[in-house]
Amino acid sequence: MNKLELIQALKNNNNLTTDEAKSVVNIFFNEISEALAKDERVEIRGLCSLYVKKYKSYTGKNPKTGKPTEVKSKKLPFFKPGKELKERVDNK
Repeated sequence: MNKLELIQALKNNNNLTTDEAKSVVNIFFNEISEALAKDERVEIRGLCSLYVKKYKSYTGKNPKTGKPTEVKSKKLPFFKPGKELKERVDNK
């Protein structure tokens, strides 16, 4: 499922216009993105939790030349599935 299919499902199941459904989906994703940008954890019970994982800098190796190179520290979003989601996926 992609974003457009989600908008369509929301529209069909809740008697919304396409613009209303699109607005709801955009607000939902924008709020999640903003929370993660502020290093806040997002938890959707039964589905998942999203949080920012911090990685320290380290010395890596350039795969082409084999020479050592410095990799900067970084923060990346991390998805952790909830118990109900894991069970639902495993049982299908």
